[in-house]
Amino acid sequence: LESYASIFNVVEKVRPDEFYHLAAQSFVSYSFEDEFSTILSNINGTHYVLSALKQKAPDCRFYFAASSEMFGKVNESPQNENTPFNPRSPYGISKVAGFHLTKNYRETYGLHASSGILFNHESPRRGAEFVTRKITSQAARIKLGIEERIKLGNLEAKRDWGFAAEYVKAMWIMLQQEKPDDYVIGTGECHSVKEFLEAAFHYVELDPDKYLEIDETLYRPSEIMLLQADASKAKKALGWVPEVSFKELVKLMVDSDLKRFS
Repeated sequence: LESYASIFNVVEKVRPDEFYHLAAQSFVSYSFEDEFSTILSNINGTHYVLSALKQKAPDCRFYFAASSEMFGKVNESPQNENTPFNPRSPYGISKVAGFHLTKNYRETYGLHASSGILFNHESPRRGAEFVTRKITSQAARIKLGIEERIKLGNLEAKRDWGFAAEYVKAMWIMLQQEKPDDYVIGTGECHSVKEFLEAAFHYVELDPDKYLEIDETLYRPSEIMLLQADASKAKKALGWVPEVSFKELVKLMVDSDLKRFS
């Protein structure tokens, strides 16, 4: 992502029909620790891809993975495509820049470039450093007698969590549209980290309070307390609606980790 020549050469060789730009430094907490690599890879990487497509594959349909973190400290809920951006992390800032780069290439050069403003999307493949996977993996490991404690930071932060596979389908649908556009993708439901913890531990018949340890070092320097999607535009224009419920999502992640660690 940090080499324009590499990206240019790949685009020139492959001449893609569709390009899903999902590569990024995507761990919000880490973006506070290493602002420079986050900004460099996320902003420049997006710019490099768009520039290469403009020159070598101008008919390619491009998808940019925007993020609910762009909304940041919100003054209105739920958030839709018209909600002002107010990012509170280097990651969020980098995604706002990528969003505007994508829009600029669409409006200035005529690229079929769309952004999906995705709210938190989870699956058993979620990285172990993310709070949802930390919760489900520790619930499984504690149930299996491998671990005894789980350390978490802010339990009160609320997010709109959905199933990643359904969100990937939304990405594909966006690029099948005649005209490119930007869409918020989310469930419209909001749950706290504490609710996610309780759902996971209760599923394996454990009391989370017996195993929980609050670690203040895991708090973000600038926390976003609430993000909730209004995906009515995607429902109307794309026919996209989420089907996996919050509890079903937690269960499938815990089941996967139980199998993984057994």
